[in-house]
Amino acid sequence: MKNTLISENDIKNKIYIFRGVEVMLDRDLATLYLVETKVLNQAVKRNIDRFPEDFMFQLSDIEFENWRSQFVTSKNDKMGLRRAPYVFTEQGVSMLASVLKSKIAIEVSIQIIRTFVNFRKLLSENILVFQKIEQIEHRLSNHDKKIEMILSAEFPTKEGIYYDGQIFDAYSFVSKLVKSAKKSIILIDSYIDETTLLILAKRDQNVKATIFTSKITEQIKLDIEKYNTQYPKIQVKTYKKSHDRFLIIDNKTLYHIGASLKDLGKKWFAFSKINLDIEEILKRLS
Repeated sequence: MKNTLISENDIKNKIYIFRGVEVMLDRDLATLYLVETKVLNQAVKRNIDRFPEDFMFQLSDIEFENWRSQFVTSKNDKMGLRRAPYVFTEQGVSMLASVLKSKIAIEVSIQIIRTFVNFRKLLSENILVFQKIEQIEHRLSNHDKKIEMILSAEFPTKEGIYYDGQIFDAYSFVSKLVKSAKKSIILIDSYIDETTLLILAKRDQNVKATIFTSKITEQIKLDIEKYNTQYPKIQVKTYKKSHDRFLIIDNKTLYHIGASLKDLGKKWFAFSKINLDIEEILKRLS
């Protein structure tokens, strides 16, 4: 077997996030290495001193059940998973190649590690931006009374415009809209990515969220799967009949937003609260 037979996307689909780190399951790794799961785990146990907890750990019963309920759909797969699997971090995957001592294990481990790096880079490009914004929000709320008053003020209820470079102001505005929801959020936006999901993560955990977008790519599917393992689930549906972007709060408040949420503050965009019959919009979406 050549390592070129394994695509990066195949590996990405086998990466999960547990305890805040990217990991792969023992059985998925065994499949890639062309060995039985039992053989892989036996090799690890013979070299257990090489696998500290930041290299490998076993899922708790709660983590295991949550994972089974969300990802394992086949009855045969569920019957074959009677115990919580071991999972391996990027460092653990690297160490596996040295204990399995096969050419395939070395080739596949190199490919997996490269995928880990690309996967993490993709997430960090946008996550780091919003982490910095969160830190700025926190500092301003504690130390700058003037900015604190601005941040705590009611968001505009009718209309407004944000100019290019007003990334923080636009982000803060949309975040307040999301946080204001008590029951549901519906976003109609033809272009979404992981930053859209991060903004919707600000909603209360009891608030249902649904996104209607023009195209659901394989990457978006993967992002949604990863997101839904950590945050209250978001439902994403394909919808190609809308040119503009709309945000509906609790099925009663409608906002027209001139930019995709992923592009807030990059260029000028306007927003406005629209007093129209929301029932007609909801009917057309169903």
